[in-house]
Amino acid sequence: MSLLKRIEQGQGGNSSGGSSDNQGGEGSRLSSLQARRVNAPITSPQAGSYFDLKTRVQNKLLSELDPSMDITRTEEVRRTIQDLFEQILAEENIVLSRPERARLFEQIAAEILGLGPLQPLLEDDTITEVMVNGAKNIYIERKGKIHRVPVTFENNDHVMRIIDRIVAPLGRRIDESSPYVDARLPDGSRVNAVIPPISLVGPVLTIRKFSRNPITVEQLIQFGSVTQEGIQFLKACVEARLNVVISGGTGSGKTTLLNILSGFIPSDERIITIEDSAELQLQQSHVVRLETRRPNIEGKGTVTQRDLVYNALRMRPDRIIVGEVRGAEVLDMLQAMNTGHDGSLSTVHANSARDALSRLETMVMISGVAIPVTALREYISSALDMVVHVARLSDGSRKVVRVSEVVGMEESVITTQDIFLFEQQGIDKEGRVVGFHRATGVRPKFTDRLIRTGIELNPEVFDPARRQAVR
Repeated sequence: MSLLKRIEQGQGGNSSGGSSDNQGGEGSRLSSLQARRVNAPITSPQAGSYFDLKTRVQNKLLSELDPSMDITRTEEVRRTIQDLFEQILAEENIVLSRPERARLFEQIAAEILGLGPLQPLLEDDTITEVMVNGAKNIYIERKGKIHRVPVTFENNDHVMRIIDRIVAPLGRRIDESSPYVDARLPDGSRVNAVIPPISLVGPVLTIRKFSRNPITVEQLIQFGSVTQEGIQFLKACVEARLNVVISGGTGSGKTTLLNILSGFIPSDERIITIEDSAELQLQQSHVVRLETRRPNIEGKGTVTQRDLVYNALRMRPDRIIVGEVRGAEVLDMLQAMNTGHDGSLSTVHANSARDALSRLETMVMISGVAIPVTALREYISSALDMVVHVARLSDGSRKVVRVSEVVGMEESVITTQDIFLFEQQGIDKEGRVVGFHRATGVRPKFTDRLIRTGIELNPEVFDPARRQAVR
């Protein structure tokens, strides 16, 4: 039996490891190589345990690396680590098979250069979300479905070291006095961390991965998320400068669709994007990206989405794109839509297209501005032209399930009419959703506006007989 097999029969990762020397320290210190050191376990693990071997080799390797080395030069550092790793194994007379040696090296390299056990998951392009529920329970989302993976941390302190490594370079902190934080990885992936005492299962880390290759229109149609006719219609709406809100639940594909629709904006327009965490991937050249700022350690320096929307109006925008409206900024966004800044796009969390309008109304009301309900609804109905609702279905697929025109007011109620629908018929033997996209046959009241803009859609786009089955 090889050494690695024998030592893994010991306590391994079940031993209690200490926290990083630099945990909670300054970003510059945590980003250094020495921040990757692991303290000797408070309770020494069984002699010869895998954790003990990995810790000894990792710390010895770190002690021999040049501390001034720039770890952002990944390939160069990796080659250096590889040479020292082989040297240490030889000096300590550690005999491992080739696969075991490669496995130990990759784990140590991931600790030094990446995010430890999570690094292989982050490098897998088929994974869209990584969820860590304490040291021993890690889940991923792939193709809209959640799966548990056979990956673990050594202990909760190991999870905390990885969380600190993410947030410290950004000037953020996480501790008992501030037990949750939002952050972003260098590649743009969105991160949320929650630790005890708020979390009762240990440190919780959620990473929404940033897609290196944004989904294209062709892929969206191929996946059955929307029809060719539906895309033609939405493209016409964007080109004609209609104000569109995309609604849906968490992980339903709102940002993906917003990226697609923003691609239809002419390249000669000045676009200003406003986001809480930057996720949009616009391809136009004239784009100004603005992002909110959290308060610093003293609780100062906050810049909200409302601040950014208000400021954006002074930046000569042709289009304003708000990644997601979730608070008082909705009032400024509606004001912009009503005062000549047509063609605005945004998303909102909602369970339906109708619920999206109610959510906008509620957000204005809780902003503290006293507006009569009827007047507020008239304001919303005059500002918005379209609500596009997306949903993640039971099989994990994401689809545009409703495209609705905001028609106007009837007495004190905002009226809408559906232009396109997705009708689910059932579930097949493989668990896949069966249904079809179809037009309702209703032509939008803004058709004349499209024509005045020089856009004339084929009448077949609105033909209810043209159904595209999805399976």
